Amino acid sequence: MHDKINILMVDDQPGKLLTYEAILGELGENLIKANSGREALEQLLKNDIAVVLMDVSMPELDGFELADMIRQHPRFHETAIIFISAVHLTDVDRIKAYERGAVDYISVPVIPEVLRAKVSVFAELHRRSTSLISTQDDERRRIARELHDGLGQDLIAAKIVLEVAQTHEQPSHKRTQAVGEASGLIDRAIQQVRSISHLLHPPMLDEVGLHSALHWYLDGLTKRSGIEMHIDVQPNDFPRLAPELETTVFRIVQEALTNVFRHSGAHKGWVTLAKLENDVIIKVRDDGRGVSEHTVEFRPDSIGIGINGMRQRVKEFGGVLRLQNANPGTLLEVVIPDRSMASIA
Repeated sequence: MHDKINILMVDDQPGKLLTYEAILGELGENLIKANSGREALEQLLKNDIAVVLMDVSMPELDGFELADMIRQHPRFHETAIIFISAVHLTDVDRIKAYERGAVDYISVPVIPEVLRAKVSVFAELHRRSTSLISTQDDERRRIARELHDGLGQDLIAAKIVLEVAQTHEQPSHKRTQAVGEASGLIDRAIQQVRSISHLLHPPMLDEVGLHSALHWYLDGLTKRSGIEMHIDVQPNDFPRLAPELETTVFRIVQEALTNVFRHSGAHKGWVTLAKLENDVIIKVRDDGRGVSEHTVEFRPDSIGIGINGMRQRVKEFGGVLRLQNANPGTLLEVVIPDRSMASIA
């Protein structure tokens, strides 16, 4: 299941629109019809359109003119436009279409399988782009919150201590004590900056791979949180994966364990990482209080930024994420197909 995206079909002949609707109906997307260029512009302004399927030859405002108007609006710079023409377009016409922002061209008679395949590709690209933007926004909010709640508070405290120390009423030994306290707060702030920098993109992930980076992260989490963490990696000589897949797996484990630390009340946690044929398996379990059934079902009003971010990352790779109560605790399981064929032995 996925959120439907909007596909706008533009043609002055209602019969053709019905044909396109019948062909594209099995894609399961939201199909919007427009009988003219003007009507198409109205629909574009009212809806978030991912793909525009339009006839080249239309009265009043033809496909080329409509594409020009669409591309002039900054909101529609990335909207995919597919031209359909009942007449043979010359090479000059095709160049004209591409110059106006067309991403593809289909001639009549339309082959249903070809039309579905082309529209499906651009629809999925739009969906993935939207998911990526949403994930990036969620991560920016989380980083901003961590900077405010951690680093920001320590720096404010150090500033207050130093301002008090500057007052003439304070005896010298109190000033010395205040300076030492401020220095400790600043040292802690520096450590937080280093931690955030490493967590944004751990250098070890590039240098020695996912296996070692996860060991490093779990060791640090055990020291910081007091939660006893264990990791099982299979096989022992876990192979290098494509860089973007390694980053995704690391982020999923990181986010899952952040939730364990913040919400579970757990004393122990276990991470399993396995490479089975063409799949990467990630399991994160804890012995905490578990989660509600609404959270297990991923109901929008019961999941936060962390779980939603993990789901978006997994969807980008065509994987599956499952969440269940482990009695005690929670078990998160992710299966991601390694389709990159870029694993390094």
